[in-house]
Amino acid sequence: MPVCLSIAGSDSGGGAGIQADLKAFAHARVHGATAITAVTAQNTKAVTGVHPIPPEFIVEQVRAVAEDLGIDAVKIGMVGSKRATEAVARALDELADGTPVVLDPVMVAESGARLLDEDAEGALRELLLPRATVATPNLLEARVLVRDATLDGEDLARRVHALGPDVVVVTGGHREEAADLFFDGTAFVPIPGPRHPDGAAHGSGCTHSSTLAAQLALGAAPLEAARIARDVAAEAVRRGLRDMGEGAGPVDVLGIADRRRARSALP
Repeated sequence: MPVCLSIAGSDSGGGAGIQADLKAFAHARVHGATAITAVTAQNTKAVTGVHPIPPEFIVEQVRAVAEDLGIDAVKIGMVGSKRATEAVARALDELADGTPVVLDPVMVAESGARLLDEDAEGALRELLLPRATVATPNLLEARVLVRDATLDGEDLARRVHALGPDVVVVTGGHREEAADLFFDGTAFVPIPGPRHPDGAAHGSGCTHSSTLAAQLALGAAPLEAARIARDVAAEAVRRGLRDMGEGAGPVDVLGIADRRRARSALP
């Protein structure tokens, strides 16, 4: 069974971060392992606290998984600080050559709380983007990465690609068009799909990037993996748990609510 490692922060509300990644891995039928970069106190309304994990312990977590289970793909989410980013880069360099790495450059939570220190942005550009097989920024994250708040579409994807990843997928959640935009340095490919404004989107970016990493671990090419990830994330938003909490509800990648309703309808 393929092993996918999530290097990310923990969401105490269970909607995003490590928790969302493990659900997405389970949905894709791969084994999920974790290296936690920070523990957050958060719910659907706000992030009330962030406790960073010591950088050397981030490396130790990755090393422990790699030495025993092996790692077939990596998803990177929230790193939080410059020192944590440097630690993640060191850990990646210890993995087997060719291990796929999906980078979701998490900067701001759904609630608006900042999850990446300003001094870590440069380290993310310089250390993690060049090590990424696929980078999956949303529109706002991509603009921060290229330091240009006016770009969109192909120009934006091209600028992010120039920072080093093999492939860029600018996700469509914050764009006028709902389509993701895939660019591998040669061809631009729109990945269309539905938008579900009445759904619940907390954890959608984590679900997308984790699903993409899982598909790479299963042997899919990046474009095929990106298409599957777009469909899975959109469906998770559609089925999202709108009534859970007072803020942005979590996505439901496992279809838990549908299964509960189906069981309750049985005679």
